[in-house]
Amino acid sequence: MYKQNHSAAKTLHMNKHISFFLICMFILSVFTFSCDTLRKGPSDSASKSRYKNSTNRSSNSRTAAARRPVNRTTTKKPGAPSKTKPVISGNSLRARPSGSYNAEVPKVVEVARTYSGTPYRSGGNDKNGIDCSGLICSVYSEIGVKVPRISWQQSEFGSEVGSIKELKPGDWVFFVPEAGKEGYVSHAGIVTDVRNKDEIIFIHASTSRGVREDNLFSTYFKGRFVKAMRPF
Repeated sequence: MYKQNHSAAKTLHMNKHISFFLICMFILSVFTFSCDTLRKGPSDSASKSRYKNSTNRSSNSRTAAARRPVNRTTTKKPGAPSKTKPVISGNSLRARPSGSYNAEVPKVVEVARTYSGTPYRSGGNDKNGIDCSGLICSVYSEIGVKVPRISWQQSEFGSEVGSIKELKPGDWVFFVPEAGKEGYVSHAGIVTDVRNKDEIIFIHASTSRGVREDNLFSTYFKGRFVKAMRPF
């Protein structure tokens, strides 16, 4: 009986020790877990996450800024004013002078003489090079009047002058290729001055000397002269 009681008391005592030990271990583990949690803290992880996200957004913003095209405004410099003489359009040319032709003749002669020295060029129409019918056409274009461009058409334009004695400035004179022979009109000019009965000056585009003034009664031209026209 005594042994049984002693054994029961011993077992109870051991159970108390084991229970105490387990309780101590549980308390220790709870304490350790709490300390570890407090040491790490949830805020550290969240802070690192926010910092990482913030860094990524900042990096993305810089990258986007670097790739964004820059608007460049280019200022176009104003061009230098053109020095080219305005050309009168064919549509704005008149069929005849607005007033009397006699009033326009001094202007015709003045403009024609500005071409003096221009080299001859077949088919040319300006001061870089011009031919005889082109000279007539260009002079009248500059005063705003449209006339034919081809010499044979010019030789039929206006009214024919009856004789050399009736020639006056502004009349057109026409020539054939060979002296003393009939033929097609091959050359033309504008009368610029009538000095006397043996000196009638006209301006024309010479094939060898360019635009110049000559006397209708010179040996070369007198034999080749065939007709004269008063355009208006």
